[in-house]
Amino acid sequence: MPESENSTDQAIDRAARWAERASSFGAQAEVYAEHRPDYPAAGIHWALAPIGDRKAPVVLDLGAGTGKLTEGLLAIGAEVIAVEPDDAMRAELVARFPDVRAFSGAAEAIPLQDGSVDAVLAGQAFHWFDQARAFPEIARVLRTNGVFAALWNKDDGRVEWVAELQRVVRSGTSLPSAGDNKLPSHPLFAEFEQSEFAHTQRRTAESLTTTIGTHSNTVVISAQQRAELLDRISTYLHSRPETAEGEFDFPLRTEVIRTVRRRTDTLSPQQD
Repeated sequence: MPESENSTDQAIDRAARWAERASSFGAQAEVYAEHRPDYPAAGIHWALAPIGDRKAPVVLDLGAGTGKLTEGLLAIGAEVIAVEPDDAMRAELVARFPDVRAFSGAAEAIPLQDGSVDAVLAGQAFHWFDQARAFPEIARVLRTNGVFAALWNKDDGRVEWVAELQRVVRSGTSLPSAGDNKLPSHPLFAEFEQSEFAHTQRRTAESLTTTIGTHSNTVVISAQQRAELLDRISTYLHSRPETAEGEFDFPLRTEVIRTVRRRTDTLSPQQD
């Protein structure tokens, strides 16, 4: 096979596996809701700081899943609208937060009116978006100078036993990663800012193993591979003094990026 054809086939295969991971969460919705971590209030406040003068801001939780970020937004007094494409994930959100308006939709097709929200936040979801299509939609539903922010909870690999746990997890998967860590950009938005916040989740060896089992790279492998991987994770956690018995604080770091929608009248004809 010519090299160019082989490269094309590999790119198609990577894209197919990435799409499979993106759509894998529904089967784990109930476990996801129980075991995935929340988001630190400090990170949420930082994300919304550019609209800090707006009391009870209307915030769209985009790719809301089971409502992990919705919960944090409600706690700081925001009015939350949730948009989630997966029916099972959205059903979990509605069960947990029956007063939140929740709609079927996606970042590339948001079922809201123009200029209807003060902020759009995405928790653990932005890397699944088709950015070329999503950014204009996000800009469309934002009010003047509205905020877009994305948050990710990540294992804190600076801690030695967590770094070793990450190696154990990678031993059972060979799937494409989310790509580079460059900040995104789009002419409809100002330059992105980035910050990081320390966070923890109270876990046991059993519950942390279950949490890792909700990650997309462990959901889409075969049942046998998954069982073997989760067994290796459990064995490792029970071998470490930090995690062998009882509850412990699992170290996380929450990465947040934010930007502000540019005023339409400041855009050049080529940008608008």
